Amino acid sequence: MSYQTKLHKKNRGYTQLADAAQSVSANTSEGYGRRSVSEHIQFLYYALGSMTRAIGLRRTNQISAARFHDFDLLHYKVENPLLRLIEKLEQKRDNEDWIARISEDPEEYLITPPLHHSVPLFQPNA
Repeated sequence: MSYQTKLHKKNRGYTQLADAAQSVSANTSEGYGRRSVSEHIQFLYYALGSMTRAIGLRRTNQISAARFHDFDLLHYKVENPLLRLIEKLEQKRDNEDWIARISEDPEEYLITPPLHHSVPLFQPNA
């Protein structure tokens, strides 16, 4: 295997590891914004699945054992709270103790609230 092939393979592994970490964050955030608790839970499971990508990268020697070890330590720091969150949300869903963050009344969608800026608008000559 040439040096360029090894370098490409090494960088691809690191890129995939970074993508997996980003996917965990993205799926957790997207789940939070979903309409139902079931959808929220589904995206949290997607986030858990993204964490397992590193195992495949290690098995195919796309990342080093040291890099995998570092990732694995962080993996458990994230995985355990995520599993507890899923458990709590599943309990809320099963107990029907979930309050939707988005209104279910279609009439409320017809009202357009006034927009307020959280940061004052830039006024160059003020």
